[in-house]
Amino acid sequence: MQLAVLGLNHKTAPVEVRECFSFSEEEVKSALKHLNRYDDINECVLLSTCNRTEMYAVVDDIEEAYPLMQKILGRAAINYDNVEEYLYFYTEEQCINHLFRVASGLDSLVIGEGQILSQVKKAYSIARDAETTSTVLNTLFHRAIAVGKKVRTVTRIAHSAVSVSYAAVELAKEVFGDLSQSNVLILGAGEMSELTAKHLVANGVKTVFVSNRRLERAEILAEKFNGIAVPFEDFMKCAVEADIVITSTGAPHYIIRSWDAAHLIPKRNGKPIIFIDIAVPRDVEPEVAAINGVSLYNIDDLEAVVESNMRLREQEAKDAEKIIAEEMDELLDKFRYLSFRPILARLTDKAEKIRQRELKRALVKLTDITADERKVIESLSKMIIRKMLRDPMVRINEAAGTDREDYYLDAICELFKLETIRESKSREKKSRYRYARQ
Repeated sequence: MQLAVLGLNHKTAPVEVRECFSFSEEEVKSALKHLNRYDDINECVLLSTCNRTEMYAVVDDIEEAYPLMQKILGRAAINYDNVEEYLYFYTEEQCINHLFRVASGLDSLVIGEGQILSQVKKAYSIARDAETTSTVLNTLFHRAIAVGKKVRTVTRIAHSAVSVSYAAVELAKEVFGDLSQSNVLILGAGEMSELTAKHLVANGVKTVFVSNRRLERAEILAEKFNGIAVPFEDFMKCAVEADIVITSTGAPHYIIRSWDAAHLIPKRNGKPIIFIDIAVPRDVEPEVAAINGVSLYNIDDLEAVVESNMRLREQEAKDAEKIIAEEMDELLDKFRYLSFRPILARLTDKAEKIRQRELKRALVKLTDITADERKVIESLSKMIIRKMLRDPMVRINEAAGTDREDYYLDAICELFKLETIRESKSREKKSRYRYARQ
């Protein structure tokens, strides 16, 4: 058996192509349910997110399985004559490395983003429930999930803000520390305002005020966060109570001028206030920054923070790559023995059946022995079997993954008269990912 992944992502395909290949959760379940139509695909996990769709599979023959995998994955092939130019296809060690990098957030649009690990877990869980995974993919995905967690624990790849909205919140925390006693006024009810409000609420802000030229939009956004909608003409009155003002209105001119801010400060009894202007064009007049008690950050300040943090994440990614390399070596060592496990199990089972049969015959003749003596004889028989099989098993394990592998597999089957459980294609490929379907 051989390991492969076929897929496309934000690096290889534009969104209009990715959305055609996208699977909903129900579509994933349906595709896995009908997987038994394809004899050449023995195990399968389908991972589908907004930025990638990938099919991980254990197959009998790579060349024969590729068009089948493309058929399952490429429902958009009928719409694109050159569909293959969007796809990547990795096998064996490259496949393992790819999944480890995906689970660790190194292959994401934003390096280190955390959502992909939960998406990998979910995809594996669905496949496991559908019974389309076995020895190889169970081993692979368990390790990939562990690697993703380890990268996030050992490195700081996910610790710094790499979106403008999240950077705005981080700047507020630098000034106020704990935000649980802070009130926030958000001007504008667009997507950026909603993302910022979401991050602020996650950090425990006390109250969220939302103001927008269209009051109904402010009310809708405020309701999402148990906040308070404020008429746009009254937002400066509300700013007296706010500690953080985040603006993203899309207005063609300044909506907060230095005169407004100068008159606001005396009403706040010396409490500082932060203006975070993420609008383009800017909402806050630059001269506001010169007023005592006011901190002003604009989109360039935030993007500088994001750029700096991206560089930090890229440095942390180098450490993550080292972790992945170490984990790959360990997993490859583990995979080396998968091809031998079925034969070792059959050899052990055959020896155990012989032991039990001969022990039963002997005990029939030994009618006068005590229970303790029976235990001694049984223990002796088990030890003989264990020691007899020890050297052959050591030799087999030493041969795993080498050019002597097939020789030992054939020899064990022939010498001990074991039923052949390997398929001829597996012999030809000499893949370390072979296993027997029990």
